[in-house]
Amino acid sequence: MTSEKQLTRSVPSTVQATAIGTALLTVPTPGRTFVDLTAEATKFIKDVHARDGALTLFVRHTSASLTIQENADPSVLVDLTTALSRLAPENAGWTHDTEGPDDMPAHVKTMLTQTSLQVPVLNGKLALGTWQAIYLVEHRGRPHRREIVLQFIGGNQ
Repeated sequence: MTSEKQLTRSVPSTVQATAIGTALLTVPTPGRTFVDLTAEATKFIKDVHARDGALTLFVRHTSASLTIQENADPSVLVDLTTALSRLAPENAGWTHDTEGPDDMPAHVKTMLTQTSLQVPVLNGKLALGTWQAIYLVEHRGRPHRREIVLQFIGGNQ
């Protein structure tokens, strides 16, 4: 159990939500991979003159997902791909295989991960940790064009 003396919290701040900015990001994928969206999310925050609020990202597909993961060591993404393949293998005897043997495993992987993320925006910057990045995860084996809705709600400059 954590002692209350160890916990610290900054002084709360409030902002009136005066802005809603929305964009649709289209991302071509080469097949099963992680695509770093952090630079695009950062550019969007700058373009809408965001100050303080929240950025929501939502992928409009059922066989791709979003995640926040380490951006320093590429072997993390390799191991995550391996883990997802072990959790939802192509040869598991799925009944839904209309679009190929990787289709149902892709749906399961999306269910295990996320289709939306919310990232705080503080002083016009994404409040990500030092080693964090925002990724689109393509679960299918062949190339796709994925759509991600970006929406900022908060105060702007």
